[in-house]
Amino acid sequence: MDGQAVTITVHDRLDQIGQAAWDGCACPEAEDGGRPRDPFTTYRFLKALEDSGSVGPGTGWHPQYMAAEIDGQVIACAPLYAKTHSQGEYIFDFNWAHAYERAGGRYYPKLQVAVPFTPVTGRRLLTRPGYEEAGQAALVQGAVQLADRNSISSLHITFCTAEESEAGEAMGLMPRASQQFLWRNRGYADFDGFLASMSSRKRKNIRKERREANDFGGEVRMLTGADIEPHHWDAVWTFYQDTGARKWGVPYLTREFFDIAHEGLRDDILLVLAERQGRPVAGALNMIGREALFGRYWGCTEHHPCLHFELCYYRAIDFAIEQGLDRVEAGAQGEHKLARGYLPAETYSLHWMRDAGFAEAIAHYLEAERNAVEEDIEILTSYGPFRKDNREERQ
Repeated sequence: MDGQAVTITVHDRLDQIGQAAWDGCACPEAEDGGRPRDPFTTYRFLKALEDSGSVGPGTGWHPQYMAAEIDGQVIACAPLYAKTHSQGEYIFDFNWAHAYERAGGRYYPKLQVAVPFTPVTGRRLLTRPGYEEAGQAALVQGAVQLADRNSISSLHITFCTAEESEAGEAMGLMPRASQQFLWRNRGYADFDGFLASMSSRKRKNIRKERREANDFGGEVRMLTGADIEPHHWDAVWTFYQDTGARKWGVPYLTREFFDIAHEGLRDDILLVLAERQGRPVAGALNMIGREALFGRYWGCTEHHPCLHFELCYYRAIDFAIEQGLDRVEAGAQGEHKLARGYLPAETYSLHWMRDAGFAEAIAHYLEAERNAVEEDIEILTSYGPFRKDNREERQ
């Protein structure tokens, strides 16, 4: 690949790159007919966001999909967006924006390599196998040049992999650390096997929560693929609107997104619905990857004790064990997940600031923040619910 010219192009529609070219970089492992590792960077998921109007005009997420080509073949691509706000990212830079604008600068628009509204770690610099180094370098250089030439304040690559973070830092980007909570499958045969790894008190508490949750007067159904019917999305939309209104003010996804999901994403989705008298009263939507289950949205129309824990955390663990998945990623924030077997894990992002003085200030902030995150993860892990030895079991 030495000496081969790389061409960078920017597109406001995904179909200008094409599904075969995009997925050849985003999920080459799925060419065998299996699941992609990351369902969120697939053509079908990002196209659903675009076609449903969840991104695009009026949303503050303006597609600038980037592709790198050699001799007409796409070797790398990135889900790049021009952002006019900092919502739906989960790696918060509101304070940076305020400081930048107080100093007389214009922070927005900025460039963001991300999956909109999705705090899930995955590859952001998508490369065709064999072109990893050249593709990543081309995308980073292209995005920085795009920002610099257009006097854009900054570039952010959020929820990237640890390997991408390391590569990006070597290319001059500033790394940032944050955390979320993951459940890891240690080869458990069933949920009881998972409970056996926990301290006695935590084990008893989870069993109590599951009993209370399942005593809500109905049944819990786990649906995927063809078992998901059109009317289920009416309930999901109601749940999503309720949660979105409380958390973000305005829900990020449109109703049409769920209709498109029914047609093209059902095989990637696990719905966990609590139904009482034949009517859904609570539900959780998960995305299924090749190695992980990703918890995304929860909502309810009736409150029942512990039902949130059951639908979002315990049923997700049940599914992961049954399907042989490595982990459950339960989304952003929430230290209450710790007592339920979800331990803290580091997440990564990369940042570039056009203004050198502002970049220096951010670099100092990020160094202090990384130290704090590392310490927080260490402390939280020490308070985890798992057995540290057998002494407690004999007491």
